[in-house]
Amino acid sequence: MLLSMSVFDRVSPLAMGLALSLAVYFLAPADALALSRKDQAAVDALNARMAAAEARYRDGLVKTANADPEGPRIGDAALEDMEDVLASCVKQRGCSATTLLATYKRLLKGKLDAADPFADAVDPSDVDPDHLDVAEGGSDPLAADVPEAARAAALLNDRRHRFDEMVKYNPAVQAGIRRWLTDMRPSLMNSYENYQYLREEMWPQYERAGLPEALLFGIMAKESNGKVHAVSRAGAAGPLQFMPATGQRFGLGNDGSGFDTRYDPYAASRASVAYLEERMRELNRSIEMALAAYNGGEGRARRVHREHLGKDFWDESVYNEFPAETRDYVPMVIAAAWLFLHPKQYGIEFPKVDARAATLVLEQPSSIYELTICLGSGGTRDGYMRALRNLNPRYQADSLLPTGTRLDATTRIVGLYNRWCTRGARAELARTLVLSDPDAAIVRARPVAPSTPASASASASVSAAASRHYRVKRGETLTSIARKFQCGTGQLARTNNISAPRYTIRPGQKLSLEGCQN
Repeated sequence: MLLSMSVFDRVSPLAMGLALSLAVYFLAPADALALSRKDQAAVDALNARMAAAEARYRDGLVKTANADPEGPRIGDAALEDMEDVLASCVKQRGCSATTLLATYKRLLKGKLDAADPFADAVDPSDVDPDHLDVAEGGSDPLAADVPEAARAAALLNDRRHRFDEMVKYNPAVQAGIRRWLTDMRPSLMNSYENYQYLREEMWPQYERAGLPEALLFGIMAKESNGKVHAVSRAGAAGPLQFMPATGQRFGLGNDGSGFDTRYDPYAASRASVAYLEERMRELNRSIEMALAAYNGGEGRARRVHREHLGKDFWDESVYNEFPAETRDYVPMVIAAAWLFLHPKQYGIEFPKVDARAATLVLEQPSSIYELTICLGSGGTRDGYMRALRNLNPRYQADSLLPTGTRLDATTRIVGLYNRWCTRGARAELARTLVLSDPDAAIVRARPVAPSTPASASASASVSAAASRHYRVKRGETLTSIARKFQCGTGQLARTNNISAPRYTIRPGQKLSLEGCQN
């Protein structure tokens, strides 16, 4: 359940992150120092202040959830006290960062695993919080940067390496970061923007499983750039690119209506979590090996793991067992995850996206293409076609949707629809452009038909009406044919047993026009 978020939920933890990183990296453990009574008393007092501030913060959260105006004030004051405690801890000889970090972790993540290496959670060089101002109501997945960095670090850290050190000193990951920042920068930006519209559907599955959001973003950016209808040459499909057989194992596939749920962001995210958890159990909790399995095949990953027990993905004997594509895939996912957490370090300003969910009810028949034209840019760079397609994976962009169809959208899209798409010059222009038929531009000679007796003409008309078939021409789509003969795309698809959402047809294919009006 999401509670209303006040300023102290979003901003103050950032300032704490800097103090935390200082505490982690520059303080020695208390038991390693010989403390005087005075120092010990000071340390005890700091610990007591931290515990008291935690209790006040929790009380503030409860009050905020109950719409008590005192809640934010109490929480802000408690966090300010925690920051003071951490600042004092940096200066106090013998102060235990582990104790204070445990308190902070209980505060933001709930249940504390004492063995979790939280000290690796924050990059000490990243002293400038990686946050962006967003439009009112906009989503900012980096708003919880400190706990998200902790989650990512906990997953990627093990006895062999730390997340931050691996990113900084692993040449393969560094090369991945370089690629995302140069020729692949547009893909990174598009992936981020697309993800904002999908986040509400996808992120909760990862969050419940304790998997970092940065990992979800990294996988999605490398797999599909956040395009829900992406299909690879090998047949992998959807935002997280499941192959048919693998998807079927994890509950993805035809849902009975002809729709392949590999294209559904919610279902794909849930399947991805199940897949990763299964691989992690088999592969000694190694996220890199799990990613290698995701791309290079789980059978290969299991075999490599058995043959090289105790060795990680970066060991030469393991690394060379995977194909070049997988050796590229793993560091690229990790690089994208790192940039998601630390954009400002690298001069990245991700697009500001207002993705507040709303329902768009069509007041007249339309298609996503037509909506894209009449909505205009609306303050975006590329308009809203990708957002509408991602939010409504069951529909093809050129499918004519009937009046009353309910589309998942955003408050911004609904506002633009009401202004531009229900009436007026732009709405008419969009309709004209979508209904334009390229074949009508071709001037063809009209053959002179021989005269036919009226009775024979009537008989031919009855015969033509009875047959009602059409052969597909090159360049035509099912939707353009449906438009030509005035019938619904879905109806035409069902009549001819053509599967949604791609509605694939081929030139020369014979279609039954049963139910069409023209």
